[in-house]
Amino acid sequence: MGCSFSTMNDAGERFWVKFHFITQQGIENFSDNEVKAMTAEDPDFHRRDLFGAIADGNAPEWRLQMQVMPFADAAGYRFNPFDLTKVWPHADYPLVTVGRMVLNRNPENFFAEVEQAAFSPANLVPGIGLSPDRMLMGRIFAYHDTHLHRVGTNYEQLPINSPKVEVHSYNKEGAMTFHHAGDQPVYAPNSYGGPVADPARAGQVNWEVKAGELGRYAYDKHVDDDDFGQAGSLVRDVLSETDREHLVNNIVGHASDHVSEEVQRRVVAYWSLVDKDLGARVASGLGVDPAKLNGASEIVAAHANQA
Repeated sequence: MGCSFSTMNDAGERFWVKFHFITQQGIENFSDNEVKAMTAEDPDFHRRDLFGAIADGNAPEWRLQMQVMPFADAAGYRFNPFDLTKVWPHADYPLVTVGRMVLNRNPENFFAEVEQAAFSPANLVPGIGLSPDRMLMGRIFAYHDTHLHRVGTNYEQLPINSPKVEVHSYNKEGAMTFHHAGDQPVYAPNSYGGPVADPARAGQVNWEVKAGELGRYAYDKHVDDDDFGQAGSLVRDVLSETDREHLVNNIVGHASDHVSEEVQRRVVAYWSLVDKDLGARVASGLGVDPAKLNGASEIVAAHANQA
């Protein structure tokens, strides 16, 4: 699951899209007990594993795929397509392979090339725009703001973050300024030959939305906008029995750590709405009687995102 973006092709047609990086290494996970053991033994296990694989020539690779939704489909789709907790069914919008990402070189200096690296979804290339995705809206602001605090005012001038092409803007001064535009005015338009914005190359951020149709907490819910339908399908149809056992153990473990009985009843109520069998197993692990939830199911349902 990830944020949704918009795209525009050469003909000016607009679409909604989701990007997916699919691992080509396969997926393996630690159990909760294995994680706790590894945290004590080697807290940098994953970082060490990645570094060693690249150093040994086993470059990890991810396939970049896209799902493409016609622009007009969004408002009438059976659930809000900009809800970050939802997966666009592949039967409706198949994955289209567009490229790959290969990590084939380790950094020469960890601090300069990793610690100071700064990424932001606000850095859009021509043809890719935003969407009403609330999480994306928050990230557009928060990422840049965080980098200003974490790295510094001119973090985009550092080699690891600077673009490979020349940039023309009216951003000036600030701590650690290195690149500058010389004796130019600080405003646009001007009569001194300064850079001029090119609207045709800007990210498309405008869309027409009727009140209540789109947004994570829209007033007019779509048919499948609930918090439990897709989650239940994931539990029953995607997870293996081993995966379900691990999920139950993880839920019970976290809900047993100084958690009040009232909250534990709500935990059972929530997972019972996702899947009755899963809820029963969680209840058994927590020692909660599913028949005595004392209104917890009503509280959970009242606060859930339901149509």
